[in-house]
Amino acid sequence: MSLIDPEETTPLLRDDASSDDSQDEDYKSRWRSIRVMYFTMFLSSVGFTIVITSLWPYLQKVDSSADASFLGWMVAAYSLGQMVASPLFGLWSNHRPCRESLVCSIFINLAANIYYAYAYLPKTNNKYHMLMSRAFVGFGAGNVAVVRSYVAGATSLKERTGAMANMSACQALGFILGPALQACLSFIGENGVTVKFLDLQLNMYTTPALMAAAFGLVNILLVLLVLKEHCVNEDGKHIRSINYTSEERVDVLDECVETIDQVAVVTSNVLFFIVMFIFAVFETIATPLSMDMFAWTRKDAVLYNGIIMVGIGFQSILVFLAVKAAALKFGDRPVLLAGFFIIFCGFIVLLPWGNHFPKIQWAELKNNSLASQVSEGTLFSNGTVEPTGCPYEQTWCQYTPAIYLAQYISSDFLIGVGYPACNVMSYTLYSKILGPKPQGVYMGWLTASGSGARTLGPVFVSHVYTLLGPRWAFSLICGMVVVAMILLISAYHRLIAFSVRHGRIVE
Repeated sequence: MSLIDPEETTPLLRDDASSDDSQDEDYKSRWRSIRVMYFTMFLSSVGFTIVITSLWPYLQKVDSSADASFLGWMVAAYSLGQMVASPLFGLWSNHRPCRESLVCSIFINLAANIYYAYAYLPKTNNKYHMLMSRAFVGFGAGNVAVVRSYVAGATSLKERTGAMANMSACQALGFILGPALQACLSFIGENGVTVKFLDLQLNMYTTPALMAAAFGLVNILLVLLVLKEHCVNEDGKHIRSINYTSEERVDVLDECVETIDQVAVVTSNVLFFIVMFIFAVFETIATPLSMDMFAWTRKDAVLYNGIIMVGIGFQSILVFLAVKAAALKFGDRPVLLAGFFIIFCGFIVLLPWGNHFPKIQWAELKNNSLASQVSEGTLFSNGTVEPTGCPYEQTWCQYTPAIYLAQYISSDFLIGVGYPACNVMSYTLYSKILGPKPQGVYMGWLTASGSGARTLGPVFVSHVYTLLGPRWAFSLICGMVVVAMILLISAYHRLIAFSVRHGRIVE
């Protein structure tokens, strides 16, 4: 099926010059507004990834009682907040101008990032303050449902895949810039400087969160000053949406009595859940895995994983460009299936093998001389030693082979190809299945399913990884990917566009 005309694909930073109404003011306003949504998605991504690689060392610094299992809850808190907020913001945007829900959600995100920067200040329970701040950051990120719903409603069926791919490319740019900024800010160090009149420490952990708050302020201004309400039908013709407030004349869409395929809707939500669960596992485990396997210090883990994330982000942009072309030639469903297969290969590569075992931290505890401690660990400025290697409390460290750096990077590369393809194809297919009806609530449920995955994924992997090790954790993920591929093949004939299902477009 060819639903995308080569002359009507949607470029990232310029309008479609070949369209008949390219000079029309409504058309220009529509694409300016869509670009604001691209930028909102970009800043949402930056706001999340700018702290993700430093989350674990910051948690260890402010509260020594926190362990790897609590890190899972920390990452999950973001997604839990997003899961609760997404349907609410989606419902709000269905009945009111989406500007309202966007400004509210971005302000919550901004305030929560400031809260995160001050999480070190209380005398006790610092880890719970970090947990709450991440939950509120996630609640503010529930606007992703509004963004996707708006872009789906403001694009024709032919523009949809390209617009969704562009939005994913902006999200990938955020994944690049976030870890890159964190890596650059790591040179501030753990102590940094103190702004006394604000009682604020500016260091490698707090500065990224404050920068994310500044980005949020910019985003609010763009939404207020540039964004307009637009809605088009599947042919690109302007219609009056429920929340359309413009007084300009537009054609009113006839009430659509055709039904949505609910089996396809549920299947799409399950597939998206698995896609996001897999990525949540991947992003959560990266820092502790690298510290355990390669004996990296906290600062090294933040810097090196930041560099790796930047590389994956650049790679993702190329993948999104390739996905647009591949979907045009082969269709959305084959690209989605191929993405799952590549992810499967990525986790197979990551399984431990060989006779080389990770360095164990208890080797340092057995030696009483400071000199030998310094040779095994990293000497801090205050004279204490940061232990490196696999903690002796994790008993699997003693019998599970180490993962080689080449394995780790190869797996990053493969997952960095498969995940973007699955991500963009999942919600592109979903928006086509839903058709011309308002999609705010449906997109809210899709975002909630993804957030649920990102809630359960970190908790799952932190417990399974801590107790059983990487072999069990990654084997279970491989099993989930196989289940996803079987489900996709089983429901293949139902995952089609609304217009195709009702005979308006021939597949």
